[in-house]
Amino acid sequence: MSGALLALEGVHTHIGAYHILHGVDLEVPRGGLTVLLGRNGAGKTTTLRTIMGLWHASRGRVSFDGADIAALPTPDVARLGIAYVPENMGIFSDLTVEENMALAAREARTAEEIDRARLEWVFGLFPAMKKFWLHPAGLLSGGQKQMLAVARAIVEPRKLLIVDEPTKGLAPAIIQNMMSAFRELKSTDTTILLVEQNFNFARQLGDTVAVMDNGRIVHAGTMAALAEDESLQQRLLGLSLAAHQ
Repeated sequence: MSGALLALEGVHTHIGAYHILHGVDLEVPRGGLTVLLGRNGAGKTTTLRTIMGLWHASRGRVSFDGADIAALPTPDVARLGIAYVPENMGIFSDLTVEENMALAAREARTAEEIDRARLEWVFGLFPAMKKFWLHPAGLLSGGQKQMLAVARAIVEPRKLLIVDEPTKGLAPAIIQNMMSAFRELKSTDTTILLVEQNFNFARQLGDTVAVMDNGRIVHAGTMAALAEDESLQQRLLGLSLAAHQ
């Protein structure tokens, strides 16, 4: 890892009358996986949506690859090479897996034009996508829908992958599949920012970690240091990672 691919400096975000982010400072090192932790309502999803331009920062700077993107509309943010998998997955239930993937591949007008080597690599990560290629996405299980959501995000190479709670509600076998996929992604040039409540998942994958509380980053460092310090876990998160292994 070298330097920060993404950096938030003093970011404030208002949603209507509500002041949600209160001066967020966050760095996502290039080439690693950063986990954003925090209790429900701490501001994690708002941070992701602010990065993507779905909600605009009322103050502060959002830098990607050295350029300030805080004022850009979401399509322009995505065109910079940033993919976002929201908590609700955002798949098109009435379309097939194939059609969902084709829509996500901006360089392809049809599924046949998707880079075949890239697609086979994605199938290797998520074999269910090949098996259910012609099935409506709405008929997939919850875990398969999450696989599709991540598969769409990586059907073309991205500089930064942002994922909001990828293991929420998933069975243990699916979580293991997701963990293997993220390990494989970490071996590529993709930088990853992950919001996650499954602390064992976060501990095994994270290189760096930031903890949010009340709209601010209250801790940042290596995941290894946090995983080894149970008193710090209790103070920041009110729990021990060891209890979630």
